[in-house]
Amino acid sequence: MPWNPDLYHKFQSERSAPFYDLLSLVEVRAGLDVVDLGCGTGELTRQLAEALPDSRVTGLDSSRQMLDAAQAASFPTPNLVFVQGDQSTLTGEWDLIFSNAALQWSEDHNELLPYLYRHLKPGGQIAVQVPSNHNHISHQIYRETASEEPFRSILQGFQRYAPVLSIEQYAQLLFACGAQNITVFEKIYAHVLEDSDAVVEWISGTALVPYFERLGEYKDEFVKAIRDKMRAALPDRPVFYPFKRTLFSARKPS
Repeated sequence: MPWNPDLYHKFQSERSAPFYDLLSLVEVRAGLDVVDLGCGTGELTRQLAEALPDSRVTGLDSSRQMLDAAQAASFPTPNLVFVQGDQSTLTGEWDLIFSNAALQWSEDHNELLPYLYRHLKPGGQIAVQVPSNHNHISHQIYRETASEEPFRSILQGFQRYAPVLSIEQYAQLLFACGAQNITVFEKIYAHVLEDSDAVVEWISGTALVPYFERLGEYKDEFVKAIRDKMRAALPDRPVFYPFKRTLFSARKPS
C-alpha cells in the first residue's frame, strides 16, 4: 500500500504512546536477535535497539516509502538494520518478535499468531500492540461511505475489516501455543484533537490507506464525504478521541 510518512507522522506523539507501554513488557536481556515487525519510519525501532544492550535488531516493513524515510533519517546505530519484507511470512528464529501497531494489516490472526510463535527461539518472547478501535464512529462512517455510490462501484465493493481479535481470544491462542507468562490487556489512550477534521486526518494516515489505493482521482471526494459526516457526528471542539489498543506479551518455554 502507498503509505504517506508525512501524514502518518502528523500525530506522531499520540501514535507513539502505546509503544512505551509495549516496551515496558519486554524482558530486557543482552545479546538478543530481535525483529520489529512493521517498523515504519524507524524512529521507535531505534529506541527499541537502544533499550536492548548488545542486541541485533532488524526493522521489517513492507512499505518502500516508509523504509526510504527510515534510511533518510538514519544515523549510525550499532546492530540495527532495516529490510523490506512481509511480516506474515517471517522467516528465521528470534529471541524477541516485537510489533507496534502493524499486525492489524495482516489477515487471520488465528493463523498468524501461532505462525509467528513458531519463529521464536526457545525462551523467546513475543510482544505486540494492535489498534482495537475498529468500532469507533470514524470507522463506521468510512465503511458506510465506501458502501455508497459512487464509491461502492469505484471500489468494486471493497471493504476492509480489522482482523484484530478480542483480548480473550489472544490469551487463548497464546495458551494453545504453549506460551508462558501470558499478559493481554486493552487500554484506552485518551487523545484530545482539535475537531472532527483532525480525526479524519488521523484515519487518513492509517485506516483509509487501502481505500485511497483503489480510489485514485476520487480520493478527495471520498475524504470530503467522510469529513461532512464526521462534522455532523462529532460537532464539538475539541474532540475527545478514546483510542483503544490491545497489547499482549508471552514467552516460549526454554
